[in-house]
Amino acid sequence: MTLYQNKYRIETTRLRNYNYASDGRYFITICTHGREHLFGNIKNGKMQLNAYGTIIENCWFDLVNHYPNLQLDAFVVMPNHIHGIMIIDNSKNMGGAIVSGDSVLADSVVETGFKPVSTTTDAIQTDAIQTGLKPDSTTPHGLFEFVRALKTFSSRRMNEMDNSPGKTRWQSRFHDHIIRNKQELFRIQQYICNNPTKWDIDSLKS
Repeated sequence: MTLYQNKYRIETTRLRNYNYASDGRYFITICTHGREHLFGNIKNGKMQLNAYGTIIENCWFDLVNHYPNLQLDAFVVMPNHIHGIMIIDNSKNMGGAIVSGDSVLADSVVETGFKPVSTTTDAIQTDAIQTGLKPDSTTPHGLFEFVRALKTFSSRRMNEMDNSPGKTRWQSRFHDHIIRNKQELFRIQQYICNNPTKWDIDSLKS
């Protein structure tokens, strides 16, 4: 932790010179601006999404319809942050995939027993006009682009909803962690899925 402009800040865990567009599994956490509780409430250990929370959920699942090398794994919306696992597979056009039998996700599904929210895109596909995302099937994008798109277009939709153009909804930074092995993948999947039940002791609560 270092002192910057009379405020302490946490040093980034991001690896220098690492290509964040390369194949792999990435655990991300994004907090709202000022950790404001925007997306709903926890009730009886379950997240109750409000309209903003639904926007975030829709924008998350819609990402795969616009980035061919992206797949999605465990994901949760919390009152003031989100956790999710993004998988990058540049070997083929993977547009719209949540689970693919021969993808980098296959071993996580078979060996850990984890089941993603949906195994088809029909249940979670949203209109590109609503999110503002534009398909790009030629350029292999990376983690920073995926997060940028999620933050940009979810913010736009929230601001349109309450007529507050330009309002900041997210922290400028986000936390990322490269998932190294199947054991770590399983542990993080369980952490994400169980996050609402541990809200009372969540370090990001305030």
